Amino acid sequence: MKKIYSFSLIVATGLVVFSGIGCRKSIVDTTPQNDLDNKTFAQVFVATVNASRNFVYADGAQINGVALSSGSVFPGTGLYAFTFPAGLRAFLVKDTLPATTQVPISFAENLQLGKNYTIFMYDTITTPKQKTVLTNIVVPTDSTARLRFANFVYNPTAVPGIDIFSYLRNTNVVTDLKVSEVTDFIPYASGITDTLYIRETGTLTNIVKFTSSYTTKRSYTLVYRGSYRGTKLATLFTNR
Repeated sequence: MKKIYSFSLIVATGLVVFSGIGCRKSIVDTTPQNDLDNKTFAQVFVATVNASRNFVYADGAQINGVALSSGSVFPGTGLYAFTFPAGLRAFLVKDTLPATTQVPISFAENLQLGKNYTIFMYDTITTPKQKTVLTNIVVPTDSTARLRFANFVYNPTAVPGIDIFSYLRNTNVVTDLKVSEVTDFIPYASGITDTLYIRETGTLTNIVKFTSSYTTKRSYTLVYRGSYRGTKLATLFTNR
């Protein structure tokens, strides 16, 4: 039986090869393709004070493989967004520890075809909030980078907005940015180190000092976060 099976297999293989050669022009590639035109793109940034072990779910499916904590972004460095079908999506963000004191937060977003979004989680674990903003990715045609700014510092009562002063430009690049506000992207010099000073609006007192350089044609977001009455810091992440 083994000999018969082997011979049959050889004959069948030969027929397939011959048939493939004879009909080469009619072969159609049926390999599934990644249709990005039917997708939307998003990142998640966690500015929630004291957040840890956070997982994000979209329509019931977990989307991040590694737990997020305060200051985390998903996807991480080198991956700029996750994709899923456009339309009305139901999100859930929660700490997976059974004994956690973090309140889960659920929300819905109607995300448009081909658009790129950033979902900011903020406030504190007992009163978590979220804000979804459009991430308008435009690749510069010159050698500049692109930079935008977000204010997600936490305080239980209203606090002043912030100015952001650029040492390189010798001027404010942002004025009176309120809590939960996110600016549009602005062109920024690449390959040159700049120091940014975050100050309360209208003052010259530096709250946070942040120094970085930026890569040509990349887009970045700088987030002012932490506790207004405690530790405050700035975190930079890459949008593209």
